[in-house]
Amino acid sequence: MPVPESRGLVSRSLLREEAYRAIRDAIVDGTLAPGERLHDAALVAWLGVSRTPVREALARLEQAGLVRTTPGRHTLVSPLDVRAARDAQSVTAALHELVVRQAVPRLSAAELDAMREANARFARALRENDVPGAVAADDAFHGVPVTASANAAARTVLEQFTPVLRRVERLRFSSLSGRASVAQHDRIVERCAAGDAEGAAAATRENWQTLVPLLDRLHDESAADTP
Repeated sequence: MPVPESRGLVSRSLLREEAYRAIRDAIVDGTLAPGERLHDAALVAWLGVSRTPVREALARLEQAGLVRTTPGRHTLVSPLDVRAARDAQSVTAALHELVVRQAVPRLSAAELDAMREANARFARALRENDVPGAVAADDAFHGVPVTASANAAARTVLEQFTPVLRRVERLRFSSLSGRASVAQHDRIVERCAAGDAEGAAAATRENWQTLVPLLDRLHDESAADTP
C-alpha cells in the first residue's frame, strides 16, 4: 500500500516525535506493508515536514527493527522477524512486570479508573473486531502503570521494542486468542487496587506471556516455509 496522500499531518512543534510516531503507526497497522520501499520525498509530502525529521524517524525505526536501510540505496519496511519479536517479548514482559510492581504503591483512584476504562474500550473493540481500536486500548491500559512507575529507563526501552510486538498482537487481537486478555486485565486492576504489588506483577507477567504461543506458531510456520 502506498504512502497516504493526506498532507501536513505533523505539527511543527513536534516534528521529530510525531514523524516517528506517524510512520511507526503506519507500519504497525499495515498501511505501510512489509517489503514496501519508503521514499523520502513521499514521506515528506505526506507528513508535511522537511527531510531531516523524516530521516531521523527512519533511523529510530531501524533501531526498532521496523525498517531496513541500505545506505545510498533505499529504505524498506521490514518483514516481521519472529526471532526479534521473541526477544522483544521477553524484554517487554519483564519490564511491564517491573513497572507494575513499582507503580502499585503510587496508583491513584483516577489512574485505576483509567485502566478500567481502557479495558472496557479494549473489550468493546474485540467484540466489534476493531483490531486497531483493541491495540490502542491495550496500549492505553498498560501505559497507565508505565507512567505511574516514573521509571524513565523502562519507558525508553518499552517505546523501542513494543512496536515490534504490536505487529504480532494485531494477529492475536483478530482471533479468539486475544479475548483472554480482558479477564487478565481485570485481574491486574484488581490486584493493583488491593495494593498487592506482587500479585499485580504476576498477573501482568501472565498477560504478556500469552504472546508466546503465537510467536511459537509463527516461528514454526517460518521454519516450514524455509527450503
